[in-house]
Amino acid sequence: MRIISWNVNGLRANVKKGAFDWFLNESPDIYCIQEVKAEAEQLEEGVRNPNGYFSYFDHSKGRKGYSGVAVYSKIKPDKVDFGFGFHELDQEGRFIALFFDKDFSTKESKTKFVVINTYIPNGAGGPERLDFKLRFYDHFLKYINTQKKKGYEVIFTGDINTAHTEIDLARPKENSENTGFLPIERAWFDKVIDSGYIDVFRFFHKNELGKYTYWDMKTFARERNVGWRLDYFFASKGALKLVTKTRILDEIIGSDHCPIDIFIG
Repeated sequence: MRIISWNVNGLRANVKKGAFDWFLNESPDIYCIQEVKAEAEQLEEGVRNPNGYFSYFDHSKGRKGYSGVAVYSKIKPDKVDFGFGFHELDQEGRFIALFFDKDFSTKESKTKFVVINTYIPNGAGGPERLDFKLRFYDHFLKYINTQKKKGYEVIFTGDINTAHTEIDLARPKENSENTGFLPIERAWFDKVIDSGYIDVFRFFHKNELGKYTYWDMKTFARERNVGWRLDYFFASKGALKLVTKTRILDEIIGSDHCPIDIFIG
């Protein structure tokens, strides 16, 4: 099984660039995308319901053309959550959870899985927005811990909008007081790890340098590889045992982020 995650920076724009064809050609089992910037009804039928996939969309309820996540899955989930049940934080279309109680195509077919796609808010824009991001973090962690207590192995992915450690961005010193690398934001990663979840990329590539998933387009940062690792797969310990490989697909263009993937089983 292969899962791909990508912040596409606008699905309709991504489609025009040919990047949706890339997804179809890759044919992953599950495809999680962030920053869709559209409601499902605004998409062409082939994008809204591609052949062979069940599709799920969570869009911003107030601001048009903003935020939004989607998941395409070859396997029909037993249940889907749109948002984690906290009204204020669920209004921007940043969360979809797919529950698989059976038939998840792993070596341990009896294991229950939840696969979560999230687009964490950016903390820029003043203290209120940073507070919103931190509250989103806290409720997200409570949600995944609740599912783990219910017996689910957890895989979550998406644009987390923070670089965890100094090797996760090109210029840590210059950004030490900027959102996306603030100590209070990075501390959340420590809480996640202390709760039993593992950063899958760092598990397989512990000290690898220069591996990023986001680059500022205005400054042509991608050409110079002045980037940030903002996009992640995290897995509970039971789920991690089934992961065989993970990659940052930084050769794929079509957004200011690049895709990432994992292989399971």
